[in-house]
Amino acid sequence: MPDLETPYFLARPTTPVDAGVVVIAEGGSIEPPLLRLCERLAAQGYAVAAPEYYFRTGGPGAKPMGEQYQEVQMDEMLGDLAAAASALRGLGAKRIGVTGFCLGGSYTWYAACYGDGYDAAVAFYGGDIPKYIASDPDRKPRCPTLVFYGATDQWIPREGMEAVAAHHPDTTIYPNAGHAFMRDGSELYVADVAADAWTRLLAHFREHLA
Repeated sequence: MPDLETPYFLARPTTPVDAGVVVIAEGGSIEPPLLRLCERLAAQGYAVAAPEYYFRTGGPGAKPMGEQYQEVQMDEMLGDLAAAASALRGLGAKRIGVTGFCLGGSYTWYAACYGDGYDAAVAFYGGDIPKYIASDPDRKPRCPTLVFYGATDQWIPREGMEAVAAHHPDTTIYPNAGHAFMRDGSELYVADVAADAWTRLLAHFREHLA
């Protein structure tokens, strides 16, 4: 273990903190689109923490992404999310949401099912969620959870998305979007789909984190 506590990006509103959101990055870890999203959530009144889960293996980009994410231990990842949530509670957050994208979307589902202390979750295009469901089909999220996919995702088979939707009715599969449709500034970004998903995320958090 490195001599380093879980590092995280923090964004907080200027108003008093009542709720917080843990944001989990894509497989490439923390990058500008994720930081912008954290700031947008903070502008909605949430304290936001995005943990950097590659710090044990040299930090973002220290190894090829395909190798680095395979070295993540799920119990350590849950601990990193818990550390970020604890920091938010230290700022005054009484209720905690969690959201994530790509690999972070898979981790969001995992945290909703196996983690403690989350009041709402929103998972975006998590490719490992079908695998988690297949390995433990009786396991359900412990908190209200939304799942989003793009039907033309080149990395996640459609049958996997449909398996998630069959297991978890609060799953939306957008027909005119692919992978990373929330990643603004990239060619994968789909503005109208991203806007709809963002509206649903905010409504979900307003309902369950208020």
